[in-house]
Amino acid sequence: MKKNDIFTVTIEDMSHTGEGIGKVDGFPLFIKDTIIGDVASVKVMKLKKNYGFARLMEVIEPSKDRVTPPCSIARQCGGCQIQAMSYDAQLSFKERLVKNNLQRIGGFSEEIMNLMDPIIGMEKPYRYRNKAQFPVGEKNGKPIAGFYAGRTHDIMECEDCLLGVKENQLILDCILAYMEAHGVAAYEETIGKGLIRHVLIRKGFTTGQFMVCLVINGKKLPEEDLLCQKLLAAVPAIASICVSENTSRNNVIMGKTYRVLWGEPYIIDELDGITYRISPLSFFQVNPAQTEKLYKKALEYAGLTGNENVWDLYCGTGSISLFLARNAKMVHGVEIIEQAILDARENAKDNGLTNTEFFVGKAEDVFEEQVLGKDAEPIDVVVVDPPRKGCDEKLLSTMLKMKPQRIVYVSCDSATLARDLKILCEDEYKISKIQCVDQFPHTVHVESCVLLQRMSNIRLKAFTSDVEMGGI
Repeated sequence: MKKNDIFTVTIEDMSHTGEGIGKVDGFPLFIKDTIIGDVASVKVMKLKKNYGFARLMEVIEPSKDRVTPPCSIARQCGGCQIQAMSYDAQLSFKERLVKNNLQRIGGFSEEIMNLMDPIIGMEKPYRYRNKAQFPVGEKNGKPIAGFYAGRTHDIMECEDCLLGVKENQLILDCILAYMEAHGVAAYEETIGKGLIRHVLIRKGFTTGQFMVCLVINGKKLPEEDLLCQKLLAAVPAIASICVSENTSRNNVIMGKTYRVLWGEPYIIDELDGITYRISPLSFFQVNPAQTEKLYKKALEYAGLTGNENVWDLYCGTGSISLFLARNAKMVHGVEIIEQAILDARENAKDNGLTNTEFFVGKAEDVFEEQVLGKDAEPIDVVVVDPPRKGCDEKLLSTMLKMKPQRIVYVSCDSATLARDLKILCEDEYKISKIQCVDQFPHTVHVESCVLLQRMSNIRLKAFTSDVEMGGI
């Protein structure tokens, strides 16, 4: 086998990044834009020692699960990796991905997999995102906005992503027209010149409020008041217009601060009767319908009765913390982003929840400082919702030292989830329940919620039951 060879393969499996896997004489090829069951003509593009990469040339015989993507740029875009797969098949793929990682990386048995409830999908898996970040560039002398093509920083023009809300296009059209009318240059990444880098748009799905934040390579936009007037005329529901200065030559989208041009420094949204302030720099889950289901599952797993001391690590704007606080004695949240903690404190105040406190800092450092002191209260429940890289090793160690009765692990990456669960379940904890939630339809990402219970606690319950039944 050599580069540019063409073969016909049957796709037998899919990788965690959504590439189909077909074999030629036992040699695996990873092929983007294919799904399990496809028979395809593919061209070898790159070879490694034990595997290679190929390009899809033609689908000769489509899989029974193949559908026509409704998005015209689905194949080029790096966002929806599996939009060509039926939604039922997507859900099965995601469940299988989580199970495989728990078994392969975590070393958990098939018996543990039986604890997984069916994945929670969406009835309508489009238009679900409450946040979109559009890079701005230039094409044929005119400003454009869209998304990066897969594995590149080449902008594909697209103002109406089918995962986002329809108003995004109205807002982008207004900004691009403003740029063209006033000669405002788009940022050019290769040379670090130009003014407008990205446009961040958020929507409160319950309140209907919009936020627009322009990320700029400078301190000020020309005719800022006029731009605000145009945006408000296009979308009257806009409640906040901001700019965030980012002059760094890196791939980070947002600057470290922001300035309000019009309205409030935040928008309001609501989940299950709890209101949240969301600022440009705050983390807030992008799919509110599924987030509510996920957080209710985390609350169920926490098993709160009103007497528990709870820690919520990587708490963001306090979204899970406030769910927990309604049923706990005390909830302590930790988040490294200061603005998110400021929002969390205001969110607690707005909702009349006085049994919360929030700390700024690294979860692993703050947690250790606060809970290992001589006057520290025993911890009943720990909830963790870390970024994709998972929990810090120091944090896992502190949790094992503190021995909470229950740990609820919410994860957006089942590989790092499996790695961390392997450590937690080595001696002290046992998996009791697993729930996957499809937070990101048409992508390879999936959210998981896992309940861990202390082994000694489980054994104590078993002992108590035996005594009650006269078994001992």
